[in-house]
Amino acid sequence: MFSIHHSFRFRLALTFAIFGAMISLLLSLGLSFTAHNLGDRLIDETLRAEIDDYVSRRARNPNSLPPATVSIRGYMFLSGQSPAEVPQELQGLAPGKYQLTLNNIPYRVAVVDKDEKRFVMMFNEVRQRKRESTFLTYLVIGATLMTLVSAWIGWLLAGRVVAPIAKLDRRVSEASPEGNTLDIDQGFEPDEIGKLAHVFSGYLKRMRAFIDRERAFTSDVSHELRTPLAIVLGVVELMEEDSQLQDKQKERIERIGRATRGMIDMTSALLLMGREASADEPVVQKCDVCEIVSHIIDMHRHLLGEHTAVDLVCRNRPYIEAERTLFGIVVSNLIRNAFAYTPSGSVEIIIEACSLTVNDTGVGIHSEEIGKVFQRHFKGSGSAGSGIGLSLVKRICDRYGWETIMESTEGKGTSAQLIFCGSTGRTV
Repeated sequence: MFSIHHSFRFRLALTFAIFGAMISLLLSLGLSFTAHNLGDRLIDETLRAEIDDYVSRRARNPNSLPPATVSIRGYMFLSGQSPAEVPQELQGLAPGKYQLTLNNIPYRVAVVDKDEKRFVMMFNEVRQRKRESTFLTYLVIGATLMTLVSAWIGWLLAGRVVAPIAKLDRRVSEASPEGNTLDIDQGFEPDEIGKLAHVFSGYLKRMRAFIDRERAFTSDVSHELRTPLAIVLGVVELMEEDSQLQDKQKERIERIGRATRGMIDMTSALLLMGREASADEPVVQKCDVCEIVSHIIDMHRHLLGEHTAVDLVCRNRPYIEAERTLFGIVVSNLIRNAFAYTPSGSVEIIIEACSLTVNDTGVGIHSEEIGKVFQRHFKGSGSAGSGIGLSLVKRICDRYGWETIMESTEGKGTSAQLIFCGSTGRTV
């Protein structure tokens, strides 16, 4: 199911939000650093001014006391002395600027030597720290709002950007090769999306033309091939009823009849496989596996050698819902191969509730060829076939969800298993 978190519009909005968050973060860091640095510079200027003012007052009045307010506190003593009223942390400081904490209160300290006297001026930074903390809070709130606004603007803009793509998506999803819907590229601007829509429209037109040709071809093949084959089969059936035929003639007519029936079945199978399979395609036939296998054994019995025995074991009597012709093609190929490549020995056919197994004691398949037997036009060593039969079996099994397992040992025989449970062609 489509998730908004995987949509192109969401990714665009997320990109805008991340971009806004990064810009806000950089601006907040810059403003915070600037505000802190500017605050320290202003405090230093204030301390320098206080020291100069106090030096000037002492020049006018030697008894002037250093400032002692809530924010600023000063000390004056002779260099090299350590008066008791001066905190010990301040007594060893050389001239310069310092950041100290006294009694858990942060101070900015300036130390200056003038006329062999040391002037120490301290600025209480509690209020400054609170102002910086408040300013930082405002910056965080502003950055959050900026991120949210960026995401909202990104969502709106992404909606306009993605609208043509969403329109194209709807049209492609609703388009059908068999329908007469509007051309996909109608109404699009001649931009990148319009070009993409034009490409999709071109492919859809080609698919429609291909389907029309395929339907015409199927109809022609169905008529042009089945009609003469039906005529040939009718003539063969009439000839088989002629009691004046000799044994050799009857044998030849039977061979013609088998070949004609095989051609009719093959033509029907190929036409069915040529149609597009769909998940809701109705199943029209119920196949008795044991009855079909028994019929196919009789139909191909002429392939058996004089010293080859056939054993049919129906442990269950399953029925599957599938096209009878297609199921017959699968079974016929498995049984015909076993008969043809077992000049002597035995062929055992076992039918169970969910599977059909054909075991033979024939010539077997080379280990290097066993994995290629279902490839189209592949013919193993010593094979007289066309390489189409087992590839057609694979296509039919894929159509119905069946599974075919082939095991063989060269010179000892082959085992072919068809599993038809849990598939479209289900047992009933």
